[in-house]
Amino acid sequence: MRSTLFILGLIALGVALQKGIIDIPRHWTPWAPLYVDDPITPVTQLKLKRLNDDRAACLAALDTVPEDELRYTPLADYTPTASCPLTNVVRMQSSSVRFNQSFVASCPLALAWVMYERHALQPAAQAIMGSRVVQVNHVGSFACRNVYGRDTGRRSEHATADALDVVGFQFEDGRQISLINDWDDAGNAGKFLRAARDGACDTFGNVLGPEYNAAHADHFHLGMRGFRLCR
Repeated sequence: MRSTLFILGLIALGVALQKGIIDIPRHWTPWAPLYVDDPITPVTQLKLKRLNDDRAACLAALDTVPEDELRYTPLADYTPTASCPLTNVVRMQSSSVRFNQSFVASCPLALAWVMYERHALQPAAQAIMGSRVVQVNHVGSFACRNVYGRDTGRRSEHATADALDVVGFQFEDGRQISLINDWDDAGNAGKFLRAARDGACDTFGNVLGPEYNAAHADHFHLGMRGFRLCR
């Protein structure tokens, strides 16, 4: 009886949605287009994952950022090395921050970064440091290798440009923070880095840092695999 009522309820909900009787906000609707300034919800990561194989929709989402706040170049699919073909990728040049160097990213990774920056990173910087982040220093996104560079095992997210390794931040007032030097800081630098880590978990599938293992002592690994793995 309960299962019958549940099925009838789902049917009624579907009809109500189709007829517009119930209006679900776009940021709570899994099949609605993604806009970078929509509020982050538990549905956001699902929407990001749906864009893995939808280049047009992913680029359309990136284009919801004003032109003067994002510089990127869509790239044709290519094969840097025989075992690591890249598809649905862009080159990120700048956003609301400079990067120490441009980088190739899967389109969903680029989109997750821009959303993270606008919804979590910059608000944390303003609240804790009293200054905006103007530059993000990283050590790359693409590397054709296995996890931890092992000879065998599964491929790293870096092999498909689905992860970015961030080592530090520079602020508008000239201050600089790095994970290797400031993660254990008892003041605002350490507080900011933890807020930056925690805020990334809402858009990236996995966020690994110094508390994960020694291999991540000097950087945040921001990757697209998984769902809210935050270490």
